[in-house]
Amino acid sequence: MLKLWRWYQNCLAVHPVKTQMISSGFLWGLGDIGAQAVTHSTLRKQRQLTQQEDKELKINWKRVAITSMFGFAYVGPVGHYWYEYLDRYIRVRLQLQPKSLKFVTAKVFADELLCWPLDLPIFFSYMGFASGRSADQVKEDVKRDFLPALVVGAGVWPFLQVANFRFVPVRYQLLYVNLFCLLDSSFLSWIEQQGDAPWKQWFIPIVTQENQKGQA
Repeated sequence: MLKLWRWYQNCLAVHPVKTQMISSGFLWGLGDIGAQAVTHSTLRKQRQLTQQEDKELKINWKRVAITSMFGFAYVGPVGHYWYEYLDRYIRVRLQLQPKSLKFVTAKVFADELLCWPLDLPIFFSYMGFASGRSADQVKEDVKRDFLPALVVGAGVWPFLQVANFRFVPVRYQLLYVNLFCLLDSSFLSWIEQQGDAPWKQWFIPIVTQENQKGQA
C-alpha cells in the first residue's frame, strides 16, 4: 500500500493533470457500476424485474464507459485547475490565512455556490446526449434531476469539503474528492437512472413555483 501511495505521488508530481484524469475516470466508472447495482437491488425489492433479471446483475458496460469518460475528460482536468486556482485566489487576492475559519468558509461557499451547481447540469446533459437522447429530452431530464441532486448533495458535500480544505494539502484535494466521488458518481448515476421515480415528484412544486416566479 505504501509503494502504491509513493507511486501515485510520483505520478502526480511528474504528470499532475494526466494523473488526475486517469484516477477520476477510473473512480467514476466504478461509481456507475455501484449505481447499476443499487438500481438492480431496488428494482428486485420492488419486484419490477423478470425472473431471469432477478437472478443476476448484468452490467451495462457502455454506460460505465460513458460515465468513466465524464470523469476522465471533465472531472479530472477541471477539478485539478479549480482547486489550484481557488486556493491561489483566496490566499493572494483575498489575503486570508490558510486553514483559518474564514479561509475554509470562503472555499466551501465558493465550491458549493459555483462548482456544484455547474457540475450537475453538465453531468446530466452529457449523460443524456451520450445516451442518444434529443435536446428536448435532455432539457427535461435536467429539469427533473437537477434539484433533487442539488438538495441531497448540499446536505453532504459542505461537511466533506470543510475537512478537505482544512486538513488536506492542495495537491491532494482532488484525490480526496475523487475518493468520495466514487460514492458521488454512484449517487448521480443512480439519480439519472431513476427516471421519473415517484420520490422526485416531491420537488415538482418547488420547480413549478420557481418557474412561475421567473415568468412573473
